[in-house]
Amino acid sequence: MTQTQDRSRTFSWSDPLAGAAHIGRRSGLELLRAMMAGELAAPPVMHLIDMARLEAEEGRVTVELVPQEFHYNPLGTVHGGIISTLLDTAAGCAVHSTLPAGVGYTSLDLNVKFLRPVTVESGRLRCEGTVLQRGRRTALAEARLTDAKNRLTAHATSSCLLLPLNPPT
Repeated sequence: MTQTQDRSRTFSWSDPLAGAAHIGRRSGLELLRAMMAGELAAPPVMHLIDMARLEAEEGRVTVELVPQEFHYNPLGTVHGGIISTLLDTAAGCAVHSTLPAGVGYTSLDLNVKFLRPVTVESGRLRCEGTVLQRGRRTALAEARLTDAKNRLTAHATSSCLLLPLNPPT
Protein backbone atom coordinates (compact mmCIF):
# COMPACT_ATOMS: atom_id res chain seq x y z
CA MET A 1 0.00 0.00 0.00
CA THR A 2 1.31 3.43 -0.93
CA GLN A 3 1.08 6.29 1.52
CA THR A 4 0.28 9.73 0.22
CA GLN A 5 0.82 13.07 1.87
CA ASP A 6 -1.91 15.69 1.65
CA ARG A 7 -0.46 18.78 0.03
CA SER A 8 -2.39 22.00 -0.10
CA ARG A 9 -1.74 25.71 -0.10
CA THR A 10 -3.89 28.74 0.64
CA PHE A 11 -2.98 32.38 0.30
CA SER A 12 -4.69 35.74 0.28
CA TRP A 13 -3.93 39.19 -1.09
CA SER A 14 -5.13 42.75 -0.92
CA ASP A 15 -6.90 44.64 -3.69
CA PRO A 16 -4.13 45.54 -6.17
CA LEU A 17 -6.04 48.60 -7.37
CA ALA A 18 -5.64 50.25 -3.96
CA GLY A 19 -1.86 50.37 -4.46
CA ALA A 20 -2.24 51.27 -8.13
CA ALA A 21 -3.97 54.49 -7.07
CA HIS A 22 -0.55 55.72 -5.87
CA ILE A 23 1.18 55.07 -9.21
CA GLY A 24 2.20 58.34 -10.80
CA ARG A 25 1.72 60.30 -7.57
CA ARG A 26 4.85 59.08 -5.77
CA SER A 27 8.32 58.25 -6.98
CA GLY A 28 9.11 54.60 -7.60
CA LEU A 29 11.39 54.46 -4.56
CA GLU A 30 8.67 56.01 -2.38
CA LEU A 31 6.20 53.34 -3.54
CA LEU A 32 8.65 50.50 -2.88
CA ARG A 33 9.47 51.87 0.57
CA ALA A 34 5.75 52.19 1.37
CA MET A 35 5.38 48.48 0.50
CA MET A 36 8.38 47.59 2.66
CA ALA A 37 6.86 49.52 5.59
CA GLY A 38 3.46 47.84 5.13
CA GLU A 39 1.76 51.13 4.24
CA LEU A 40 0.90 49.71 0.80
CA ALA A 41 0.10 46.08 0.12
CA ALA A 42 2.56 43.97 -1.82
CA PRO A 43 1.43 42.97 -5.32
CA PRO A 44 -0.56 39.71 -5.44
CA VAL A 45 2.20 37.91 -7.39
CA MET A 46 4.45 38.17 -4.31
CA HIS A 47 1.88 36.17 -2.34
CA LEU A 48 1.24 33.78 -5.22
CA ILE A 49 4.82 32.52 -5.34
CA ASP A 50 5.66 33.31 -1.69
CA MET A 51 8.25 36.00 -2.43
CA ALA A 52 9.53 37.74 0.68
CA ARG A 53 11.79 40.41 2.08
CA LEU A 54 11.79 43.31 -0.32
CA GLU A 55 14.72 45.71 0.07
CA ALA A 56 15.13 48.83 -2.05
CA GLU A 57 17.44 51.73 -2.57
CA GLU A 58 17.82 53.89 -5.65
CA GLY A 59 18.91 51.69 -8.54
CA ARG A 60 18.97 48.45 -6.54
CA VAL A 61 16.24 46.07 -5.33
CA THR A 62 16.48 42.71 -3.60
CA VAL A 63 13.77 40.07 -3.12
CA GLU A 64 14.03 36.65 -1.51
CA LEU A 65 12.26 33.33 -1.84
CA VAL A 66 12.62 30.03 -0.03
CA PRO A 67 12.10 27.30 -2.63
CA GLN A 68 9.17 25.04 -1.81
CA GLU A 69 7.83 21.87 -3.34
CA PHE A 70 4.91 23.80 -4.89
CA HIS A 71 7.47 25.70 -7.03
CA TYR A 72 8.60 22.47 -8.71
CA ASN A 73 8.28 21.45 -12.35
CA PRO A 74 7.85 17.78 -13.40
CA LEU A 75 11.66 17.32 -13.26
CA GLY A 76 11.78 17.98 -9.50
CA THR A 77 13.41 21.41 -9.65
CA VAL A 78 12.05 24.92 -9.27
CA HIS A 79 10.18 25.88 -12.43
CA GLY A 80 12.00 28.31 -14.71
CA GLY A 81 8.94 30.57 -14.67
CA ILE A 82 9.31 31.07 -10.91
CA ILE A 83 13.01 31.89 -11.33
CA SER A 84 12.19 34.23 -14.22
CA THR A 85 9.54 35.97 -12.12
CA LEU A 86 12.09 36.64 -9.38
CA LEU A 87 14.60 37.99 -11.90
CA ASP A 88 11.97 40.13 -13.66
CA THR A 89 10.73 41.52 -10.33
CA ALA A 90 14.20 42.48 -9.11
CA ALA A 91 15.30 44.02 -12.42
CA GLY A 92 12.02 45.87 -13.05
CA CYS A 93 11.73 47.17 -9.50
CA ALA A 94 15.35 48.36 -9.64
CA VAL A 95 14.37 50.49 -12.64
CA HIS A 96 11.19 51.59 -10.83
CA SER A 97 13.31 52.75 -7.87
CA THR A 98 14.97 55.37 -10.09
CA LEU A 99 11.79 56.90 -11.51
CA PRO A 100 10.28 60.18 -10.36
CA ALA A 101 6.56 60.63 -9.72
CA GLY A 102 4.66 60.69 -12.98
CA VAL A 103 6.95 58.24 -14.79
CA GLY A 104 6.27 54.54 -15.15
CA TYR A 105 7.83 51.64 -17.00
CA THR A 106 7.05 48.41 -18.75
CA SER A 107 9.38 45.55 -19.58
CA LEU A 108 10.48 45.32 -23.20
CA ASP A 109 12.38 42.06 -22.79
CA LEU A 110 13.87 39.67 -20.29
CA ASN A 111 16.88 37.54 -21.22
CA VAL A 112 17.40 34.75 -18.68
CA LYS A 113 20.31 32.35 -18.23
CA PHE A 114 19.70 29.36 -15.94
CA LEU A 115 23.07 28.33 -14.50
CA ARG A 116 22.29 25.58 -11.98
CA PRO A 117 19.22 23.68 -10.82
CA VAL A 118 17.30 25.11 -7.87
CA THR A 119 15.59 22.81 -5.33
CA VAL A 120 14.45 23.06 -1.72
CA GLU A 121 18.01 22.07 -0.80
CA SER A 122 19.25 25.32 -2.39
CA GLY A 123 18.00 27.21 0.66
CA ARG A 124 16.93 30.84 0.68
CA LEU A 125 17.31 32.47 -2.73
CA ARG A 126 18.36 36.09 -2.96
CA CYS A 127 17.68 38.01 -6.14
CA GLU A 128 19.33 41.39 -6.58
CA GLY A 129 18.38 43.72 -9.40
CA THR A 130 20.60 46.63 -10.42
CA VAL A 131 20.12 49.39 -12.96
CA LEU A 132 23.00 49.38 -15.43
CA GLN A 133 21.88 52.40 -17.49
CA ARG A 134 18.88 54.70 -17.50
CA GLY A 135 18.06 57.18 -20.21
CA ARG A 136 15.02 59.31 -20.95
CA ARG A 137 13.09 56.57 -22.78
CA THR A 138 14.67 53.24 -21.81
CA ALA A 139 16.55 51.59 -19.00
CA LEU A 140 18.73 48.49 -18.80
CA ALA A 141 18.91 46.41 -15.65
CA GLU A 142 20.37 43.08 -14.59
CA ALA A 143 19.33 40.63 -11.89
CA ARG A 144 21.41 37.97 -10.19
CA LEU A 145 19.88 35.03 -8.32
CA THR A 146 22.06 33.33 -5.70
CA ASP A 147 21.38 30.40 -3.40
CA ALA A 148 22.05 30.04 0.33
CA LYS A 149 25.72 29.20 -0.41
CA ASN A 150 26.01 32.43 -2.48
CA ARG A 151 26.33 30.46 -5.73
CA LEU A 152 24.99 32.18 -8.84
CA THR A 153 22.00 30.10 -10.02
CA ALA A 154 20.53 32.40 -12.69
CA HIS A 155 21.17 35.76 -14.33
CA ALA A 156 18.98 38.08 -16.40
CA THR A 157 19.08 41.35 -18.25
CA SER A 158 15.98 43.42 -18.84
CA SER A 159 15.23 46.40 -21.04
CA CYS A 160 12.41 48.66 -19.87
CA LEU A 161 10.47 51.35 -21.68
CA LEU A 162 9.96 54.50 -19.58
CA LEU A 163 6.66 56.28 -20.09
CA PRO A 164 4.77 59.23 -18.66
CA LEU A 165 1.86 58.37 -16.36
CA ASN A 166 -1.28 60.29 -15.72
CA PRO A 167 -2.20 59.81 -12.08
CA PRO A 168 -5.75 58.52 -11.50
CA THR A 169 -8.23 61.25 -10.61
